[in-house]
Amino acid sequence: MLEQFGQVTAVSSAWQSAPVGFTEQADFLNAAVLLETPLSAHALREQGIAQIEKSLKRVRTENRNAPRTIDIDIMLFNDEVFSLGQRHIPDPEVLERPFVAIPLAEIAPDYVHPQTDETLEQIASRFDPATAGMSRRDDVTLSVKG
Repeated sequence: MLEQFGQVTAVSSAWQSAPVGFTEQADFLNAAVLLETPLSAHALREQGIAQIEKSLKRVRTENRNAPRTIDIDIMLFNDEVFSLGQRHIPDPEVLERPFVAIPLAEIAPDYVHPQTDETLEQIASRFDPATAGMSRRDDVTLSVKG
């Protein structure tokens, strides 16, 4: 669905992890996608991501950690640093959450974080997937069309 808004050039493995915040729900499947798009981050969020989440029946509640069918976030955007609504880009979770850092490092290990000057590979190396309760789901296939 993201290909409607640009070219998907890389997709990570799917990683299963325990939910964060509200833990009384099923585990999450996490993945990262590298999307080359002519859209601004704001337009991508408002036109693309919102449309995809709505079509997949995402319901937003006051609890941002509530169960949901899909959750698409912009974690990095080029090498820019800015605010996008309530979110900061680069998203601080890139540095804090293994289920964010590890999939990102799979698709762009040499990308340099614009605030820390570390590569995604260096950031991800701080986390051990097993210790973090993550497991790669090789039975889940994510791919790039074309």
